[in-house]
Amino acid sequence: MKKKTKIAPDTPDDENPEWTARDFAEAKRVWEIPELAHLSKRRPGERGPQKAPTKQQVTLRLDRDVIERFRSTGSGWQSRINDVLRKAKVG
Repeated sequence: MKKKTKIAPDTPDDENPEWTARDFAEAKRVWEIPELAHLSKRRPGERGPQKAPTKQQVTLRLDRDVIERFRSTGSGWQSRINDVLRKAKVG
């Protein structure tokens, strides 16, 4: 197996020069170019279609110790609360 050569991050790249402030100022967004607008499905801040049923945002007050315990389990703690509530089948 051939070993890959690592390139230092500050190595100049003639084919892809670093952008200047002027480059950024003159740049256009893809939806501002009629020939390319079809490539952009949505504008910044717009969400795409949901892959799963859409959830509803609510405000819910829970005891501090409950929140701390779920948060201490790491990323995905809100989904775990959702799972616990779903299993409870209240009502």
